[in-house]
Amino acid sequence: MQVKHILREKGRDVVTVASDATLSEAARLLARKRIGAVVVRERDGSLAGILSERDVVRALAEASVNALAQSVAAHMTRVIETCSESDSIEDLMELMTRRHFRHVPVVENDRLAGIVSIGDIVKTRIEETEREASALRQYIAAS
Repeated sequence: MQVKHILREKGRDVVTVASDATLSEAARLLARKRIGAVVVRERDGSLAGILSERDVVRALAEASVNALAQSVAAHMTRVIETCSESDSIEDLMELMTRRHFRHVPVVENDRLAGIVSIGDIVKTRIEETEREASALRQYIAAS
C-alpha cells in the first residue's frame, strides 16, 4: 500500500502557519484543529519546517511563558523529512520509527500534497489486516 491510499481516505488538507507567527498563535491553532503538528511556510509559500506539540513543550520548558511571544521559526524543526504519494506505507512507518517523528509532509512536484501521521499509518495497517483476516476466513469457509 502507498501513501496516496492514505491521502485518498483522509483527504489532502494541510494546516499551515507562517514562520513569523508567534508560538502562542501556533499553539492555539494546534488546539483548535485538534492536531499534533503544523507545516510552517515562509512568506513566499515555500516549506520552512514543521512545528509539533513536542516543539511547543520544549520551548516552554526552556523559556517559560516568554516562549509564547517568540516566532514559530525560532522553535520549529527546520530539517524535515518528506515523502511522496508513491512511497510505501511500510517504508514510511520504518522512517518515522527510526527518526522518532510522527508527522511527514507529502510533496509531489515540489508542491505540498498532504500530510501523514503515524496515527494515519496505524489506522491503515489495522484496516488492511482486518481485510486480510476476513478474506482468509471467507476462503476457509468456502473450502
